[in-house]
Parts: sequence; structure tokens; C-alpha cells
Amino acid sequence: MRHGKKDNHLGRTHSHREAMLSNMASSLILKKRIETTLAKAKELRKFVEPLLTKAKDDTHQNRRIVFQTLTSKETIKELFGPVADKIATRPGGYTRIIKLGNRAGDNAETCLIELVDFNETLLAAAQEQAATRTRRSRRGGGTRQAAETSAPVAEVPYAEVVTEETPTAEVEAATEEAPVAEATTEETPAADTPTAEDSTDEPKQA
Repeated sequence: MRHGKKDNHLGRTHSHREAMLSNMASSLILKKRIETTLAKAKELRKFVEPLLTKAKDDTHQNRRIVFQTLTSKETIKELFGPVADKIATRPGGYTRIIKLGNRAGDNAETCLIELVDFNETLLAAAQEQAATRTRRSRRGGGTRQAAETSAPVAEVPYAEVVTEETPTAEVEAATEEAPVAEATTEETPAADTPTAEDSTDEPKQA
């Protein structure tokens, strides 16, 4: 029984499985990406990532251990050369699995497994996103600081304009009401004149 055993045998014997994973690891190191089934890619990731970790420390013993597994001089040269330089600062997670859908013949799940540091397209996209995020944060901070500094300056002239308009409104109201009051005072003596004439006519009749 397979209680607690998480390794996928892939329907092969132990020797066949080890030889297949060794060939797939060599192809991945040399070509940087290969297309295979999802089950094989998951097992290949567990098989090749410890070898990539050993390649970061270029010693004679590590070369012997990796060569015992991969058995290819060209692969060892590529692994301890350009690949080791690329993954030198990465603490882990050297591979990426991208699902491609089901295969037409047997409907098996296919995927693309690749080395993360050798995909120039995704690396450029990640750098652009990081650059745009920093620019947005700087612009946002600048507008906030400008708004904070300009807010008190904008309020002071507005208050001064209101204080200047208030006396002008009172003066206009007073000037509009003043002529009405003068007209009433001018009409009152005109109304008193007939009374004076009546008073002068009475003695003449007498």
C-alpha cells in the first residue's frame, strides 16, 4: 500500500522513472523551457530544484553529485555557468509551471515548465509594474502635500473677499433707501401750500 507516499510513480519502474526525469532535467537546463504533461512537470520540479540549489555553490563535490544524477557534461557546464549566475540571488522557486490545456489525443493535461529567470517577457512586465507603482505613489504623495499646503492659502483670500463685500452691500442698500425718504420730505411742503392760499383768501372775502 502507498500510505503517506506522495511521489507519483508515473506508471513506470524506478529505473525508468529516474532516467526519464534525468533526461527532462537536462532538457530543461539546456533549453530553459519544455512542454510536457502536468503530472510529469510536478515531479520534475521536485527533481530539478535541489540540483539548481547545489549549482549555486560551485564546488568539486557539488559538481560530482549533480553529474551523478544528470550524466551530461554539456548540462553540467550550462548549469554551473549561466544558470547559476542567473539564480544566484533567488532563494528558491526556480521553475514555473504554466498550464496549456488538455491534449487532443488522450485528453491529458499539458503544461509548460520553464526557468523563472530566463523568461525575459515576464521579467520586463514585472519591472514595468513595479515602476508604475512607485510613480503612482510619488504622484499621489505630491498631490496630497500640494493640497495640504494650498488649502490654508486659498481660504484666507476667500474670507477677505467676503469681509470686503459686506460693507458695499450695506452702502448700496442705504443709498437706495435714501432718495425715497427725500422724496417724501419734498412732497410734504407742496401739500401745505394750498392751506396757505386758503388762509390768505379768507380775509379778502371778509
